[in-house]
Amino acid sequence: MYNTNAHNAYIQSHLGVESPEKLVQMLYEGILRFNTLAKRAIENREIEKKTYWLNRTSRIFGELIAGIDFSQGDVAHYLHGLYAYQLQQLTLATCEKLDNVNHVIKGLSEAWKESTHVA
Repeated sequence: MYNTNAHNAYIQSHLGVESPEKLVQMLYEGILRFNTLAKRAIENREIEKKTYWLNRTSRIFGELIAGIDFSQGDVAHYLHGLYAYQLQQLTLATCEKLDNVNHVIKGLSEAWKESTHVA
């Protein structure tokens, strides 16, 4: 279901092309997309698909957490806590929890676009 080598090659090919600001935006978009697919799988009682999409979202949160620059002060610590909490919410994996995570990520995405002028 998931080809790790192909995924890694895709990520590596885009890392050199996209700006760090654009990459964060792409990660946010990935969370929204994968959570939508996970929610659909929950509604259809497709446990394997739900697990697959939630694992993809969890990996994105892991990347976001790993990329935090704590020298940026309070905002970095705030984002760490926020990402960790959203990751925790994924373990509960109800449609309502996924909607809540998506709401938070949509807010972050809009704020990120405004602060970095990423289209």
